[in-house]
Amino acid sequence: MLPLLLIAPSVLLLTVLVAFPLVFSLRNSFYFWNLQMSPQPMGFIGLGNYRAAIEQSDFFEALRHTLEIALIGTAIEVAAGLAIAHLLAVRLVGIDVCRALLIMPTTIAPIVTGFLFRYMYDAQGGLIPWLIRTAHLPIPPQGLLGSETTALWAILFADIWQWTPFCAIVLYAGLLSVPDEIVEAARIDGAGGWTILWRMTLPLIRKPMAFVAALRMMQIFNLFDLVLVLTRGGPGSASRTLSYNLYQQGLVDFNIGLSSASTWMIVILVNILIALFAVFAFRDIV
Repeated sequence: MLPLLLIAPSVLLLTVLVAFPLVFSLRNSFYFWNLQMSPQPMGFIGLGNYRAAIEQSDFFEALRHTLEIALIGTAIEVAAGLAIAHLLAVRLVGIDVCRALLIMPTTIAPIVTGFLFRYMYDAQGGLIPWLIRTAHLPIPPQGLLGSETTALWAILFADIWQWTPFCAIVLYAGLLSVPDEIVEAARIDGAGGWTILWRMTLPLIRKPMAFVAALRMMQIFNLFDLVLVLTRGGPGSASRTLSYNLYQQGLVDFNIGLSSASTWMIVILVNILIALFAVFAFRDIV
């Protein structure tokens, strides 16, 4: 009983801090409220804000972009993180230094990462265009951030660079929990590396894999910082996401009612995605 009493104040404070913004936005999502017109809500309009958010010309395009980078980005980061985790598990000279350096990208603020990659994507002197030209690969005349075909993927690449190390560290911790005796017994029985990976290692680290995949999916779905710094949703609306739409509605147009409705639409979409993910990823995990 005493432990519950000791943590009760913290739990209560966190509950209030989370619940108040959600209730505030839910209530105002049913009102017409634009700060450019009035400091107070101007009237109850029911589902009008939700209808307006869906009927915007770029809503479904932003939804498609968000789903693409969330699903593809999560898959790449978890797969690359698993590969790096296996390399970290190898006992080589200097591997401890590599482990320490690996976590550094995740300590950088996303807004700083955005500025870093903005210079690296520069068409004239940027490192990444130079590497692409060195490999004799084509680059759009408008640059990687100025082309409709590459802008969104350039943003995703920056996110992959920053957060793949996080996935690697979590999965490396999972690999350390795999008993050496089981792996050694499989090798004695003649199992190869791929067989051990697919039949033994992956099932045994399903929990950390499912955790890191769900976490990264939620974070990429709400990706905003890199979009703001690198492209501002452009060129045109080629890299616009739902989170950038929300920023435009609330902090540029000051439409509190519309941005509140968009917030709840994002909350609902994320919960649906995570619920579907949990059905497949967390089943049989107790």
